[in-house]
Amino acid sequence: MKQWRSATAAKKHVRGLLRQMAPGIERCMYCDDSQGTDIDHFQPIADDPLRAFDWPNHLLACSYCNSNTKGHKYPRDETGTCLLIDPTVDDPASHLVLFLATGVYDGITPKGAATIDVFGLNRPTLVRGRKAAFVTAKTLLGGWHEHRRAGRTDEADEIVGAIAESPFSAVVQAMLRLPRPVALVVMGAGTVLAIDEWRRCVVEAETTPGGAALSSEASTGTRPRT
Repeated sequence: MKQWRSATAAKKHVRGLLRQMAPGIERCMYCDDSQGTDIDHFQPIADDPLRAFDWPNHLLACSYCNSNTKGHKYPRDETGTCLLIDPTVDDPASHLVLFLATGVYDGITPKGAATIDVFGLNRPTLVRGRKAAFVTAKTLLGGWHEHRRAGRTDEADEIVGAIAESPFSAVVQAMLRLPRPVALVVMGAGTVLAIDEWRRCVVEAETTPGGAALSSEASTGTRPRT
């Protein structure tokens, strides 16, 4: 731990790389809201000092998630497996469900439940932020759809960029995953039509060889390992 604290140059380099890989505008990889300012050791140094300089163990986090909620917590199940979602390898949607109308997460696996608890993912400020992000996303997607149909590609592309850099990218992810019958009830027919077009024009562009990377909300929030 002493060596890590004094490794100023190494930490500056790691932080710079993590900021480039973060969702939105340098967002915390846990709460997806605040700016990521800290290098978090996913497996705390206190738990395994040998991973202090292990690149896959470094994540960009806000100071609140890093210091106020997670700290040295690293819960394990009876087999010794970590019970926290690792955003570098896990798809959060496999462990968490987001209720768009309320902004609340529910854990659908033990790993999901532990992650909500350790990071305080349902703390009031995050819940309010996700609810507001849902309203904003519906408005932006509706505007994007109108610009697309009118052939105003520059204006449509601006909205793509705005959505990509917005906090709470998991909200758009949840909107994209909703089954159509449920989506019609939760979001309304107009937003569902916009979502359908978004999948065709934006999400498919990212998964097609040679397609432009137009937005970050089509990803799961993971970062590449090197």
